[in-house]
Amino acid sequence: MNSSYRKWRLSPMNEHLLSDAEVARFLVTDYHIIEPELPAGLNESIAAQLDALDYNPGDAITEAVPELWQVLDHPAVTGALVSLLGPGYEVQSHRHWHCKQPNSPHMNWHQDGLNNRDVLLNRFLGLYYPTDVTPDMGPTIIVPGTQFRNAPTDRMATYTNIRGQVPLVVKAGTVAFTHYDLWHGTAANRSPHKRHMIKFLFRRTQDNTAPTWNHDPEAANKPADWNERDQAEDVTNILNFTNPLGVSQSDHYKERAIRRQNWNYLMGLSA
Repeated sequence: MNSSYRKWRLSPMNEHLLSDAEVARFLVTDYHIIEPELPAGLNESIAAQLDALDYNPGDAITEAVPELWQVLDHPAVTGALVSLLGPGYEVQSHRHWHCKQPNSPHMNWHQDGLNNRDVLLNRFLGLYYPTDVTPDMGPTIIVPGTQFRNAPTDRMATYTNIRGQVPLVVKAGTVAFTHYDLWHGTAANRSPHKRHMIKFLFRRTQDNTAPTWNHDPEAANKPADWNERDQAEDVTNILNFTNPLGVSQSDHYKERAIRRQNWNYLMGLSA
């Protein structure tokens, strides 16, 4: 194993790969939530070890709590990663334990990294929650569909609630995959409990030459149907009509072009 990342070369069983519709929805909203059936007691053991830490080990969190690899190795997790990043994806060396203490304030809206955004799907985050997260525990809040909207952090800090925001109120063991550039923040933790989250970063290592998910060759051949709009269950209509932010027609046309570019890229076609 390279010291800077962990890499998988083998695909999991097809039952754990995403469907065409799930991949298309990720390209639109840029988040996907899974609830893997982890071994009994694993979440509780990880949470207890985090509670006992008296310092933040930063990138070494998986050395401090090696059971975290059992989460990343779960077939449902690897299936989603192979589907979106290909079988050679990397678990990169950067990772971080976010512990939101009781009675801590909210975190302002922001995008991770530098203000240099990539329109193609080559990296994203995985957020693992070892305990249930209730609305009063300071959940992570994301804004689906904002991944291509570059905004200065100081300007975003002036925003409050945003139409379409989604609080990640989840059960123990949940893994939420989110685009690296998705707008996000946290609510205040008004509970007496710590809220744990481990952030992982995943990266593509090679371009696709073919779909790496459970692909149906007829999936993208359904004609566009204006009547389906946000109820669409097929690739064509999900990519064409889903509008999580309720943006203007002009903006929506631009987003649709980027979505189609990404779909072709993942299909192994010219982006």
